[in-house]
Amino acid sequence: MAAEPPLPPAAGNSLSAAFVTCPNETVAKDLARALVEQRLAACVNVLPGVTSIYRWKGAVEEDAEVLLMIKTRSSRVSALAEYVRSVHPYEVAEVIALPIQQGNPPYLRWVEETVPPE
Repeated sequence: MAAEPPLPPAAGNSLSAAFVTCPNETVAKDLARALVEQRLAACVNVLPGVTSIYRWKGAVEEDAEVLLMIKTRSSRVSALAEYVRSVHPYEVAEVIALPIQQGNPPYLRWVEETVPPE
């Protein structure tokens, strides 16, 4: 089996994995589907069963949440975050993103092909 050609150095740095927590699976799936439909994300994994412990308004809170793991172009993270803030039920929605440094070259190319640049 022939090895996949490596991605150019800049290609891996042009992608990000973003994370958003949601209060339940319905909100999570609706948001995930909208992000993919609007081409703000190539793929969104919906991970139920997350427990979040955090400080909010002076108290330590604990909640069951659903985590979204979103694969997108780094250049689209701002638009993605803006959309999430506009529809998310939380007063302060978590939207964080980390650059994808390495990965399976065909998968990374697919993400780039699926999410158009700004």
